[in-house]
This record gives sequence, structure tokens and C-alpha cells, in this order.
Amino acid sequence: MSVAERREELLRAAIEQIEARGVAAVRIADVAAALGVSNALVLYHFETKEKLVAAAFAYAAEDDLAHLRKLLGRRTTALRRLRSAVRWYAPTGQAKGWRLWIEGWAVSLREPALREVARDLDRQWKAALAEVIAEGVAAGEFRCPDPSGTALRLTALLDGLAVQLTSYAGAVSRARAQEWVDEALARELGLGAGTLSAQER
Repeated sequence: MSVAERREELLRAAIEQIEARGVAAVRIADVAAALGVSNALVLYHFETKEKLVAAAFAYAAEDDLAHLRKLLGRRTTALRRLRSAVRWYAPTGQAKGWRLWIEGWAVSLREPALREVARDLDRQWKAALAEVIAEGVAAGEFRCPDPSGTALRLTALLDGLAVQLTSYAGAVSRARAQEWVDEALARELGLGAGTLSAQER
């Protein structure tokens, strides 16, 4: 196994352990045991738990961004691409293990390296959404005077709903959350209430 392949294997194992145990509880030994390797091997590649955790979140972030770029790069209308991205990002979709990211946000309050990873991911998501919104405006698909503001409001709604659905079982149904997301998207783009549902037919 090459150095790059070994690092990737360790990062995937770290993500799984963080999702299962939480950042505070996970140990280098947990990651090593999951792969049947020594603690020393993990430390050789990452030196400290903090560096391993930051690298694991960066790896997860890049994976999400790669999928986002794939969705937004499809040959279809800007509205369809935007809807696909929002649906995937939403807590009702499969964008990411939301427990992982909620853990990451909490820990990043005290860990500068992780805070930078979270901030960079957030910045890139908003920029990508704003870009496709601007494309839709230029193509005359919908109206939106402030694509960057719209991207911020949409991601804030999605992040907040993710916390409600992940942390507070029963606070809101997934169907209701998706309905709110569709309503917000239509409102932001100046579209009629039935436009998004008609798009699915």
C-alpha cells in the first residue's frame, strides 16, 4: 500500500470512528484498532489526534465538494442543477453524515485547524450555489437580485434543519423539512409555489 493509500485508509477509518464515538471520545487507538494496525502507524502519518481529526474533516469536505461539483456540472438547466444540489445537501438527503458535521462545528469553536476546514467548506458551498444561481438569472430561468445572499440563506436553513432533525428526534418531520426547503428555494428565485414540484413530473 502506498503512503497516499494508507493515509486515505486511515482518514476513512477516522471518519467512521468520529461518527460512531464523537470527536471528544475518539482515540488514536480506536482508529488503529479499526484497521488492525499500530497506534504508532497512525501517529507516523498524522503526529497528533488533533491533526488526524482536522485531516479527516478536510477529507470528508473534499468528498462532499467533489459530489457537489458533479451535480452542478451536469448538462441541464440551472434550476435543475440547483434543485439537485439543495436536495442532496438537505438533511433529508445523503449529502453527508450530519452527525459528523455537527460534531465538527462544535469542536471547531476550540480547534483553529478544524475551524479553517469548516469555514473553507462553507465558503466553497456558498460560492458554488451562488454561481449556478447567477447562471440561471443570466439564462432568464428565474429572478434573483442577490445570488450570494440567497446561497447564504439557503445553506443557513439547511444547516439549521439538519441540527433539528439530527439532534432532536421528532422536532420536525423529514417531509415537512423538505417542504420548507422547496418553499424557500421557490421564494428566493421568484418562482411560483408549484414550479419545483412540476419539475419532478
